[in-house]
Amino acid sequence: MQVDRSRDDDLTAISGLLRAADLPLDGAAEAFATGLVARDGGTVVGAAAIEPYGTSGLLRSVVVAPGRRGTGIGNRLVDAIEGVARELGIRELYLLTDSAEPWFARHGYAALERDAVPESVRTSVEFTTACSETAVAMKRRLGSSDPQPAQQPDRSEPGSQ
Repeated sequence: MQVDRSRDDDLTAISGLLRAADLPLDGAAEAFATGLVARDGGTVVGAAAIEPYGTSGLLRSVVVAPGRRGTGIGNRLVDAIEGVARELGIRELYLLTDSAEPWFARHGYAALERDAVPESVRTSVEFTTACSETAVAMKRRLGSSDPQPAQQPDRSEPGSQ
């Protein structure tokens, strides 16, 4: 399995993964301009994207194919997409989740009030229309040499955020 940048021709497969996990499609095509996919034998089995907002970013659409959850793909995707965020100069990543708060907490994300999220991120499609009002906001501060919190497969790996 390899993790690399998403391409335009990956969007159909990514959309299928998002639908299977009941994750929002609103704004996903634009978000995957800075996204990654996990491929196994040419098949997209996972994906994650970043929406940059200056030194802040929105982690979104972290998803793993249903039959591949719990194999470490989600961990690899989050580690890799955080590397992309660092390359873009992002220092703080935010996300919204309805069901994966414990999984993201193991990656160093902490819950916070939505109004503590920078205004630029709160105006994103994810915050304004795609996710429910009950979704938990989470944040992780990125450093240039942060240790990677989760390196082993996690059986609770979500469809994701």
